[in-house]
Amino acid sequence: MRWPPWQRRAGADEQRWVVLDVEASGLDARRDRLLAIAAIGLRVNARQARIDVQDSFEAVLRQAVETTDKANILLHGIGVGAQRAGSRPAQALQDFERYAAGAPLVAFHAVFDRTLIERGFRAELGRRWRARWLDLADLALALDPAARERSLDEWMERMGIRCAQRHQAVADTFATAELLQALWPQVLRQAGSGTFDAVSDLAGQRRWLGG
Repeated sequence: MRWPPWQRRAGADEQRWVVLDVEASGLDARRDRLLAIAAIGLRVNARQARIDVQDSFEAVLRQAVETTDKANILLHGIGVGAQRAGSRPAQALQDFERYAAGAPLVAFHAVFDRTLIERGFRAELGRRWRARWLDLADLALALDPAARERSLDEWMERMGIRCAQRHQAVADTFATAELLQALWPQVLRQAGSGTFDAVSDLAGQRRWLGG
């Protein structure tokens, strides 16, 4: 997929990609609330993808109405106190936008993360956020269309990746970045290069084939 020029920030570092994960008050990205965003930088080139542990972001968004569902809190670990002490949503979103700095965004089943973040921009900042997205789930299946793996857990098991604590944004983000790093040699072979357009085109093959 060729992204329009207006979605490429002038001066953006094209070798820096941002891997991210969000936590929400539920599983419906169109209705539930964004609770937290975590992200980490990945340096990519024609040889390797390297996680930059010093290039990271984390924010809990303050909630006007706290999520008190015990099962939900146990899943993501963001209790009522943390929700009350979080950053103002508008400030957290602006901080994340500055952190991303025009870099391509990568997530596993990215439509969930993208929908929540874009809803937040419209509700809190009154505008759209124009960004380039790559769905790692699509990319993984484009690399191996016969794969049976569908979830992040299944792909982690296949690639021998361990996660410190699943369903917490920081840990999930690092695991997602490790998955892309593990798949990178195969990405380079099949995409022909490590540019975002080439990799996005490869991932898009999965969508066009009805995956």
